[in-house]
Amino acid sequence: MVLASASPRRRDLLSQLFTEFTVDAPDIDEDALTVPDPFVTAQTLAREKCLAVFDRHPDALVIAGDTVVALPNGEEFQLLGKPVNPADAVRILGLIQGQTHVVVTGMALRWPKGFSAFTEASRVTFRAMMQEEIEGYVAGGEPMDKAGAYGYQGGAKEFITRLEGSVENVIGLPVDRLREALKAVD
Repeated sequence: MVLASASPRRRDLLSQLFTEFTVDAPDIDEDALTVPDPFVTAQTLAREKCLAVFDRHPDALVIAGDTVVALPNGEEFQLLGKPVNPADAVRILGLIQGQTHVVVTGMALRWPKGFSAFTEASRVTFRAMMQEEIEGYVAGGEPMDKAGAYGYQGGAKEFITRLEGSVENVIGLPVDRLREALKAVD
């Protein structure tokens, strides 16, 4: 079994299902595969990561995931990726504070006899935040490697007033859905 991800959160969540697996992070151009639809983007990124790593491990079960955070804007979405610097993290958190956003994780599984993919979505509502709270949270460094500039499992939990869906999905790997998908692996 190979986890096609560099995310320590994904690694921790996968360890709930398996005690032993290899980690092999793919090197793909995520920007080139990003489109305005968070469901399509999450699924495409997960699929491409999975297939890239499967090429290196053709006899293994490869599991890949990608999490996208997006703020609904009418019929469209504003994708909120990983911040490029602290000022960008402050900007992103300023957009989602007081709002409900969607967290979509795309998952892809590839093994010698098959392929499976799915997306899982959760809705997260942040309370209104003061600028000092946002800047203090960003100063701690936690937002810098996370889509949407926050980590549910960390200090951002105090800003969340409602979560609809899987907590593990918001962290980066929908464990229950993955457990179900693994039943199809032969």
